[in-house]
Amino acid sequence: MAKELLHQKFNQLLDEQLIEQIIASGVFKSFKKDDIIIDIGQPLEYIPLLLSGSVKVLREDNEGKDLLIYFLESGETCAMSLTCCMGTSKSKVRAVAEKDSTLVMIPVQLMQQWFHNNESWRSFILESYQTRFNEMLETIDDLAFTRMDERLYKYLINKTLINNSKSIIVKHLDIAEDFNTSRVVISRLLKQLENENKIKLSRNKIEVL
Repeated sequence: MAKELLHQKFNQLLDEQLIEQIIASGVFKSFKKDDIIIDIGQPLEYIPLLLSGSVKVLREDNEGKDLLIYFLESGETCAMSLTCCMGTSKSKVRAVAEKDSTLVMIPVQLMQQWFHNNESWRSFILESYQTRFNEMLETIDDLAFTRMDERLYKYLINKTLINNSKSIIVKHLDIAEDFNTSRVVISRLLKQLENENKIKLSRNKIEVL
């Protein structure tokens, strides 16, 4: 099943020979929702390709609180882990399964080798860098210039796109952790969005209208 997903998600991005090499050399792994896939300070021996599910990538502040940087969807990889691998350093981010997810882990040495001798892999990696860079710039702009209620509504819309559903099963505390703020603040902002007829709230469930 995982090998079929690899063909399905990457056959337009990577050439067939490379996909067969990934099947032969990669390690296929499954993670449950909220499992830590890569943790801060972890030596990076593999880079992940996401086959199914979704993953949130977080940074940690000086007080140990997480800040959401971006989400990964199936058919993508984490540019932050790529950067760490290229420098053979430890992870500077935490990757957590947003929902049950399947990945293939590629040994670092192969990633570096393919970057130099496989055009489809090199293009995929460079495009991944560009996509993640743009998303991080957008995150910085949101933090600097966007009101928190607008950021929250955008966050909820992104959740619906990732989950392909207008209804989101999530606790207010989990959202607060992603925003590095308190549950009380998030609950107040969610109620404000509901009063503006942008969302509908029920127990541990949010419907984006």
